[in-house]
Amino acid sequence: MYLFYGNKTSVQFQSFTPTVTYPGELQRGAQLNIQTKAVDPLVEGGAQVQQVLNIECLSDFTLAPLLNIKFRYGGTLQNITLKLPVTLNKFFQATEMLSQDFFQRWKQLSQPQQEAQKIFKANHPMDSEVTKAKLLGFGCALLDKVDPNPDNYVGAGIIQTKSLQVGCLLRLEPNAQAQMYRLTLRTSREPVSRHLCGLLAEQF
Repeated sequence: MYLFYGNKTSVQFQSFTPTVTYPGELQRGAQLNIQTKAVDPLVEGGAQVQQVLNIECLSDFTLAPLLNIKFRYGGTLQNITLKLPVTLNKFFQATEMLSQDFFQRWKQLSQPQQEAQKIFKANHPMDSEVTKAKLLGFGCALLDKVDPNPDNYVGAGIIQTKSLQVGCLLRLEPNAQAQMYRLTLRTSREPVSRHLCGLLAEQF
């Protein structure tokens, strides 16, 4: 990940220090390994500096890491904390599969704790091209002609972590008349199903 810090003022930022922190259950080194390149502590007025973060997913996680930025501006200490856009779906590897393989795998993941489902009202216009783009952007492969209902969307992917791979199957069923969706996620790990279902539902 590349981060860019821009100083839009005419005054120097001094003692400029960005630090990655790990909130709550997200322990350093247990779920994510984030290597940061140091940045120059002085950012001139009008200048922009870049920082590179190398992020490795060690095991599944639900909380995003935070970025804490401290610097002095005109003698006053500034302290800003932002959430980094690092979510579990960033470690998706899209997986193509045929209809029979998909449904065979779907049946294998039939334990109640392997499934997460949300039924929710659409917050945006229900446009099929936009929906496809959002699902692809989420990281999974969109599987054509898999679902018997052509209005439904079916996807598959593998969450790649250092400790294990988690296969994920999803099905999004739009109901245009009611302006509702039913989203179902099945994975081999309960927290992953729940978390991905919550993350994806927010997109629609």
